[in-house]
Amino acid sequence: MFESLALVPENFSLPDSMLRLLISTGLLILAIIILRTLTARFIRRNVVSSELRGRLLVNFRNGFLLLGILGLALIWGDQIRSLALSIVAIAVAFVVATKELILCVSGAILKSGAGSFNLGDRIQVKDFRGDVIDQTLLATTILEVGPGKTGHQRTGRMIVVPNALFVSEPVINESFTDHWDFHVFTVPFKREDDWHAAQKALLESANRHCEPYLEAVRKHMNKVGVLRGLEVPSVDPRVTIQAPVASEIHLTVRLPTKSGQRSYIEQSILSEVFAATDFSGKNNRPSDDEQEESGGKDE
Repeated sequence: MFESLALVPENFSLPDSMLRLLISTGLLILAIIILRTLTARFIRRNVVSSELRGRLLVNFRNGFLLLGILGLALIWGDQIRSLALSIVAIAVAFVVATKELILCVSGAILKSGAGSFNLGDRIQVKDFRGDVIDQTLLATTILEVGPGKTGHQRTGRMIVVPNALFVSEPVINESFTDHWDFHVFTVPFKREDDWHAAQKALLESANRHCEPYLEAVRKHMNKVGVLRGLEVPSVDPRVTIQAPVASEIHLTVRLPTKSGQRSYIEQSILSEVFAATDFSGKNNRPSDDEQEESGGKDE
């Protein structure tokens, strides 16, 4: 064993270029040490003022240190350049290989800093929509809600959304307020249908369902408006008219509802309105009072 160890120094050799660099480095360090020692001895013997002597000793010490660093940079310049290029190449390869992970971490920082949403909020990002149930540094987990962008039923599917999406895609938070939400749904009719009567029936049903908590919603929205510096919208239910195509009339119902009960109140209103009448085959124009009642005021 000792014989094998003894052979190691004999087999070990440095390249000529590396040996020259080491010798140059040693000579540079030795020269600086000698110069610094001679200079310090000269200053201590010939400078009488202690304040000036201390200042000169510090200045020359720093000067020789800077000279040594510059000398080493000149001697090892090629090797330092090669090492720097290697480090840059490794860094670029690392960034390319972990780009998605870096974007995920950036997305987590972005959504946390911006306060985009919290646990329990209903969000939509790209084509994914649901309730947030978990957040990590790399991904956000939601329970899907649908069908489509207007439904409010749990589909039973869990979606893991990478946080990288929050860097490049806008986030829609449907839970802007904590306790109360505005819910909007659309009921389509044909031109020849009695959509005037349907408009009145929808408004009456919406008012009847919202009446028990309408005043509480109004106080809450006033508080939110003051805290966020927003103009407080009207909380009264309303039914507006849209004509997306020439042959159709769409009635858009907007009403306040408790958080998490949007689907329930929508189905309750539709069931109540259409249980008695189908509003088909008529084309009665409403009176001026009905138009004014259903129109309401804009937000």
